[in-house]
Amino acid sequence: MITIYNLLVDANSCGSNIPSSIQTARDYYRQVDPRNFFQIMAPINQFLILVTIILFWKDSVSLRLYFLIAFILYAIIAILTFVYFIPRDMIIFTSPIENTEHIERALSQWKQMNWVRSILGLAGVLCTFKGLDCFYNMQKRSGD
Repeated sequence: MITIYNLLVDANSCGSNIPSSIQTARDYYRQVDPRNFFQIMAPINQFLILVTIILFWKDSVSLRLYFLIAFILYAIIAILTFVYFIPRDMIIFTSPIENTEHIERALSQWKQMNWVRSILGLAGVLCTFKGLDCFYNMQKRSGD
């Protein structure tokens, strides 16, 4: 749920006093680009959930369904991140600092859509938890 933190803390800090707040954020991220984290972690997450679906394919339709829904939700989040959020990040963090109107618009769009991404993430986590719950309940029943 890092997206909630980004929305409530980072985005509000970045937008608090444009252009100086944007410059502060740019300085903060000068050494490490947080987009690199998502470019690495999103495919790993997708791969692991896909492996989970394959491993539990024959166990239960409901188990498979929960993990499949989670996979789809995580895929949507990854697509949104690369297609929608990264272009806005590029505007916020690389466009000329004097272009405050463009930066403010990109930040506003980022904040609005980040709620969608956060809700999708929460739904994905809940589906994953429900899939695990189904698995443990199946194990419990088979052990009785």
